[in-house]
Amino acid sequence: MSESDRRSRILKEKIRCDACPVMCYIADGRSGACDRYANHAGQLVRLDPLTILQKRCEEGGELVPFISGSETATDPDSDEVSVDSSWDGKIVHSSEAFVTAIGAGTTYPDYKPAPFIVASEVDGVDMVTVVTEGIFSYCGAKIKIDTDRHLGAECSAVRVKGEAVGHVTTGEYGSQMLSLGGVHHLTGGSKKEGRITCETLLSLCNCEAVELSVDGGSTVVVQAGVAPIIDGVTEERMRVGCGSATVGMFASQWQDLVDEVVVVDDHITGVVSEHQAGKVLGWPASGIRINGRKSTPGRYFQVAEPGTGWGGTDLNDPLGIVGEFKADIAKPGQSLLMVSTTGEQFSYYELDEALIPVKLPMPERLQASIERIEENCEPALCSVVFMGGAGGSLRAGVTTNPVRLTRSVKQALTTVTCGGAPSYIWPGGGITVMSDVTLMPSNAFGYVPTPALVAPIEFTVRRDDYEAMGGHMGHIVPLVEAVKGVTGPQNDHVMAGQRTVDPNGDNPWPLEGRANR
Repeated sequence: MSESDRRSRILKEKIRCDACPVMCYIADGRSGACDRYANHAGQLVRLDPLTILQKRCEEGGELVPFISGSETATDPDSDEVSVDSSWDGKIVHSSEAFVTAIGAGTTYPDYKPAPFIVASEVDGVDMVTVVTEGIFSYCGAKIKIDTDRHLGAECSAVRVKGEAVGHVTTGEYGSQMLSLGGVHHLTGGSKKEGRITCETLLSLCNCEAVELSVDGGSTVVVQAGVAPIIDGVTEERMRVGCGSATVGMFASQWQDLVDEVVVVDDHITGVVSEHQAGKVLGWPASGIRINGRKSTPGRYFQVAEPGTGWGGTDLNDPLGIVGEFKADIAKPGQSLLMVSTTGEQFSYYELDEALIPVKLPMPERLQASIERIEENCEPALCSVVFMGGAGGSLRAGVTTNPVRLTRSVKQALTTVTCGGAPSYIWPGGGITVMSDVTLMPSNAFGYVPTPALVAPIEFTVRRDDYEAMGGHMGHIVPLVEAVKGVTGPQNDHVMAGQRTVDPNGDNPWPLEGRANR
């Protein structure tokens, strides 16, 4: 047999998946490159279950398979397909159900309507929810890390396994910020950079831990909803405020207990005797000098370099920012408390005869104020927000005139959710969506090896508004039919099953209030 004949025979034994531009040929019992679709006895099967939110679902959210036919054993170490046929015919209560895009399938190629276009009734008003897994090349993750420790200079590259996947961006109040992903890292660099960027985004958006390294800075383990681990140390709390704010909050609690308090902070170091809060309280001058750039009374910038020490500085000894005390004001025996913005670092001193601070054990009278600072610090967490631009096949899967979907979203006629979770739509052109990954059901994200991230997205709109935007009216199915989920109405594949999950307790019900424009 010739090589061309052999290849032709092999291809005939496979089926071709058109769910993404890779167009895999998949052998029976095997999955495609994305691990999302597989060949089961000649049928294309969507491996992840269709996820449906149910207001009062039974605890557990069990997978309910729908495919008929014999079961195929699965070796957990192989990529062979396992299909279960144990569905008992029970469906979720449609009036309390919301079909998410998780496991629904995609609109690719662009001409196809969305996999599920679902009709429902809310408060007596006919509604439509368009459901699709979007293939996002223009996407990324915004990472908020609650810490005042310096992770790296702004614009420094953030790397995973040596490959640049993003950069450090502007810091926020008590948090360091990273911007990861984006089309240039996914497709504009080497294949390895794109692959590792996609793997990183997938893991972070599915709430898994990822170790990141910052050029010239720290190594940090990030996981959504979990405290960051910075250079091997788990962060416990974020700062109560900058040094100036800390003085303002606690000055009255230090009055008559100590002669001077310095709150060390990389951004604004506060000195209580000079600060306006101290002035209002009638706090006497201490004669202290601070090495830094004075901003306004009691507020100092640039007292030290950024770092992982006291208050996000590189200080291990806070006296490094204290100059000589003014001899005409300071007195021997004068007390000084130095504390960080989290209360994690603190030291107590008294001036000797030469007006030099001498470190002494912390007096019991000041211990309560340090504990109060700690009490007012919130737990340190990592936050991961998915961000993507919804264009191309996403909009064409909703309407024959895509710009009308954009306008409808901007006019708040159409609500956008991600896996049933609320989202924020950026102003300006296009549909740029952001959503907290911890508010979505588990394993909400997938990938395709182009590389791109696969993210769930749903558009909910009144039926008459959907028709006015040029929606695919002939592909609408009733909710009660959609939740049966045997096949996606617009898909050429079989659904692997269905799982019902409770919405996150903090999330509004996706259909709540949508009947009222």
